[in-house]
Amino acid sequence: MTRSARAIMLQGTSSHVGKTILVAGLCRLLAQDGFRVAPFKSQNMSLNAHVAPDGGEMGWAQAMQAEAAGVAARVEMNPILLKPRADAVSQVVLLGKAMRDMPAREYYREAARLWPAVRSSYAAVAREADVVVIEGAGSPAEPNLMRRDLANMRVAAMAKAPVLLVGDIDRGGVFASLVGTMAILEPLHRRRVAGFVINKFRGDARLLASALRDLERRAHRPVLGVVPYIHDLSLPEEDSVALDGPSFPPASGPSSAPTVAIVKLPHIANFTDFAPLESEQGVRVVYAGSSRDLAGAALVVLPGSKDTIADLRWLKSRGIDEALVAHVRRGGALLGICGGYQMLGRMVEDPHGVESGGAEAGLALLPLRTTLEPAKVTQRVKARLLPDGPDFEAYEIHAGTTRVEGDLAPFCVRGDGASEGAVSADGRVRGTYLHGLLEEGLVRRRVLEWAGARPAAATGARDHRALREAGYDRLAHTLREALDIGAVYRLLGLSSVS
Repeated sequence: MTRSARAIMLQGTSSHVGKTILVAGLCRLLAQDGFRVAPFKSQNMSLNAHVAPDGGEMGWAQAMQAEAAGVAARVEMNPILLKPRADAVSQVVLLGKAMRDMPAREYYREAARLWPAVRSSYAAVAREADVVVIEGAGSPAEPNLMRRDLANMRVAAMAKAPVLLVGDIDRGGVFASLVGTMAILEPLHRRRVAGFVINKFRGDARLLASALRDLERRAHRPVLGVVPYIHDLSLPEEDSVALDGPSFPPASGPSSAPTVAIVKLPHIANFTDFAPLESEQGVRVVYAGSSRDLAGAALVVLPGSKDTIADLRWLKSRGIDEALVAHVRRGGALLGICGGYQMLGRMVEDPHGVESGGAEAGLALLPLRTTLEPAKVTQRVKARLLPDGPDFEAYEIHAGTTRVEGDLAPFCVRGDGASEGAVSADGRVRGTYLHGLLEEGLVRRRVLEWAGARPAAATGARDHRALREAGYDRLAHTLREALDIGAVYRLLGLSSVS
């Protein structure tokens, strides 16, 4: 395979060490220096998905990294997306199209068949870039996975990319994890590791000097930098590991501010939808895992779900369904997005076993009936919020058709004039299939005003894209200060900044 771009790869001692954000930062830094940059992650496991301009589904993280690089997202940047649905079962999305649900054992048997898609995707990305910044998945030092590797050292070898091994010091045990990873790697793969990056450090990095020297002595690799813990980047978590903690994410905003409660469904999907709310000054955002967490909320949001029927049953088992109905009766506002929109209706049916199978009565807060279908809808949408704007861009990712069984006002109107979503007769319940609508500042502000959750000190409604852009620039500046950028350029074979 002819390499048409230089490449560097970030791998981690485990999932959730911050590789995604560091890749985005390097993409922005290199783009600032005049290079054509592209991200690449062969295999991503996440329930946060995005729709590329061609309509294909890909990991939200690689779309975000492409944004940082200043290039259009494309499915080849993330040829394999795994969307977990149950223990050891994931929907496999290949080159933007859903294949089928696969148990882990079956997926690993498919590795040989999937590898050509990884190779051709990388080649397509590399042809149009000067530098490709590659993100690994999980840890490269998993003995049970090494022979079926689709995401780490095999990709580095394919791209002839040096590897920076990232460890998260905030989680503890970073030195042991770096040394242990090197010990487990096979000699051929160990030689590809060019250096270490310590991530998420809180404090004075000079205090680590003796520990860094010890690490370099034990592992015979240089530490290329200690990256501080960076707060308030306005870049949401992408990794499904982030959902495992009982308090993820922590409440944002002052306790006296109007509260938006997002129901933390077991199969929550596309929770990147709510990063704009978390960044909204003067609004408190909580992720609600019980009916108690809904108390006092002005707006409750039912988010997307990878298993709508299973999550409906979970709502009922926790009494959250009754709490949602009571919230609306008290005059509270309720917004359902995608799977949450389906739950607001009278019935969700899954005759083809697209998710859990069977049928389940919904919350009956909107006169809707949803039938899940094998064909998945993935498309980008231009729309206008009703009754009188503003316009916004969004995207759909869902399996199912929802029929409105009554005379309801739509939530918005698409660019082609078609109605989308629904609003209850009293206006307190609204539902839509559209992800990303809250990124548009005027739409977000209009939704908060509808819910009576307008920030006390509301100023101009800023689009979240602008906040992300500022976050990328801040991240790139931090990496210039924290990393040995000269060493990074030498690893890339670049003797000077373009």
